[in-house]
Amino acid sequence: MDNEKIKILLSRSKTIAIVGLSKKPEKDSNKVAKYLQSNGYNIIPINPVAELILGKKSYKSLIDLPESLQSSINIVDIFRPSRDVIMIVDQIIKMKWKFKKLNAIWMQIGIINEEAANQVIKEGFDVVMNTCIMVSHKYMIQNSL
Repeated sequence: MDNEKIKILLSRSKTIAIVGLSKKPEKDSNKVAKYLQSNGYNIIPINPVAELILGKKSYKSLIDLPESLQSSINIVDIFRPSRDVIMIVDQIIKMKWKFKKLNAIWMQIGIINEEAANQVIKEGFDVVMNTCIMVSHKYMIQNSL
């Protein structure tokens, strides 16, 4: 995605599910989620071993989300190793009809999976890879205010 499309995506999105969100404040995923939350985004934590992260109920996987939450997600932000992305994308594709507002799959810095990206592009989703959503937000949204 080019910068203009990313800017539009971030401007229009309200709810972000973060797969691999750590409950540890020193972890990058937690710092990014806290930043996004402080900038008005509704964060949905996905972590199989945490019950509560940043004051929000955490879910074991995207499949475990109630339908009301599944249907509200605009972006799935992934903080998992590249090899795990295909499994996450498979969940999204299998439940595509439940993710009514989902526009994009976002893979954080260092996370690259071309196979997964190609699969979700075929399903009509946008993909951002190897890019920090917080840095993009700061650069494209905060700097334009």
